[in-house]
Amino acid sequence: MPQAKSRLERMPRPQVFATPAEERRHRKEKLAGAFRLFSKCGFDEGVAGHITARDPERLDHFWVNPFGMHFSQIRVSDLILVNDAGEVVEGDHEVNMAAFAIHSRIHKARPDVIAAAHSHSLNGKAWSSLGRLLDPLTQDACAFYEDHVVFNDYTGVVYDTDEGDRIAKTLGDKKAAILCNHGLLTVGQTVDEAAWWFITMDRSCQAQLLAEAAGEPHKIPHETAKHTRGQVGLPMVGWFQFQPLWNRIIREQPDLFD
Repeated sequence: MPQAKSRLERMPRPQVFATPAEERRHRKEKLAGAFRLFSKCGFDEGVAGHITARDPERLDHFWVNPFGMHFSQIRVSDLILVNDAGEVVEGDHEVNMAAFAIHSRIHKARPDVIAAAHSHSLNGKAWSSLGRLLDPLTQDACAFYEDHVVFNDYTGVVYDTDEGDRIAKTLGDKKAAILCNHGLLTVGQTVDEAAWWFITMDRSCQAQLLAEAAGEPHKIPHETAKHTRGQVGLPMVGWFQFQPLWNRIIREQPDLFD
């Protein structure tokens, strides 16, 4: 009689692919789904915002949203492939040069980063104007405890890769950055992880703004916050947290696969 699988063995895991083509398609599907979810979360504002996914073969190339296309309309077939010179090598649309200036430098500096997400979400940009790290006020915020940075060198719209280099240097090996007077930036080993960190970080910003408006929040002590980060802040946890959202969006909006 076959032995029952353990709870750990029953847990979902990121897929493993037989070919780069299969992995490329998967990353692009997750990217299109992440844009649809960002739209549902209200993270779209005009033409601002971008999520990138490194190509599994051309490691200095990344897939990204077309400049000027609303997040809610993005399909797999709309995504464009951009090289390390900022040239569109696949796709029929232009690239947002701010996306190239920031993301190309992060992907270059961090070989472990498969995906990076940035947008001008309301809570993120409100919190970014304070120029402060998030405090460990909630279990969810502990995912970022001692694992995010503040980049306080705002100079306008990022068109210069030199600024992208400074952002990447400040980010270091962390999972997220608060870009002062600008918004949030998150990275991950999967599209799922990067997108989830952005969603939960924006909500953590909102929670702290609300708490501080109401009074003096109680901070989780250092050792407890650090321990909790080990429970809720790991890459696999970020990936897993995204899966219910992914299942929701593909059922609601299956045209994203087109």
